Amino acid sequence: MAELHDAEIALSALQNKLSTTIAEFVGEAVEISQLQQLTAGAAAQTWRFQASYGGQSQTLILRSGIDADQFAGALKKADEAIVINAAVAVGVIAPRILGILQPGHGLGEGFVMECIDGESLPPKILRDPTLSAAREKLAAQCGEALAQIHAVPRSELSHLPVQDAKAQLDFYQQSYQRFGMPLPVFDAAFQYLSQHQFEAELTLVHGDFRNGNILVDENGLSGVLDWELSHIGDPMEDLGWLCVNSWRFGQRDKPVGGFGTREQLFSAYEQASGLKVDPARVNYWELFGVLKWGVLCLYQCEVHLSGAQRSVERAAIGRRVSECELDIIALLEQASQHQGEPQ
Repeated sequence: MAELHDAEIALSALQNKLSTTIAEFVGEAVEISQLQQLTAGAAAQTWRFQASYGGQSQTLILRSGIDADQFAGALKKADEAIVINAAVAVGVIAPRILGILQPGHGLGEGFVMECIDGESLPPKILRDPTLSAAREKLAAQCGEALAQIHAVPRSELSHLPVQDAKAQLDFYQQSYQRFGMPLPVFDAAFQYLSQHQFEAELTLVHGDFRNGNILVDENGLSGVLDWELSHIGDPMEDLGWLCVNSWRFGQRDKPVGGFGTREQLFSAYEQASGLKVDPARVNYWELFGVLKWGVLCLYQCEVHLSGAQRSVERAAIGRRVSECELDIIALLEQASQHQGEPQ
């Protein structure tokens, strides 16, 4: 009973702080209700609530805390909010940021954003009968959204790190070697990627644009979420990451997120951006994405095995290294059959 009472006090305190903070953002008194913590996020917390002011009620999201579990590091919440606002300004369907938290708000690092309706669970996106029409056009809509993201002026993004292919390969290879678990397939992938790098004009890269980080409704793509890994890099990185087999969730015959084709994705991207997609560059980043995910799986396994954080989920993710090995073998084999470029 004492723990329940303490939880109620903490919830009430949070509600009061939110009321004061949102009132500052909108310039008038605000009443907060239906405050609920969502399961999304690890170290960072996500809360959904209703904010009533000016005769209207609006569903909002509080994102606070630090994403300490992000293996490659994550943007500070204030920096992430700046990226989202810049993307929204050029037409990307993403949650509008209502305000960035300041120390005086007493809510930690974070921001408050609008809530966008839509389904984010990949199994439902891929199998729900009510989303069948949405799936038909989703790959093209992703291509259009990525073209918009890559068009965000770099002048708005001076705070972002530059992470081209070489920088990322160096980081993930050094991390992989520290685990002390050599895998010949991973070694071959690192060697191939190091020898086949592309020159690219760098743009904003979302960094984690995939099935699971998008919202979908009956009309298709309704929102782009999870911008904490945004950086400046090769825009084809986003297209390749979206095609990684792990994000198809069993629908291997649909290379784009398990719901579409590369042709749909590339055609829509080209039409929206006015730029020609080089399939070889996208395939390079798809191979990189599989390898990157494999290293991340090794990391999750290491956290569990070292005792730093015992977790059945981390152990299960660690076992997926073998899936990445199979995908890498397939991609490297296809590369050898197509003049050195994976298909």
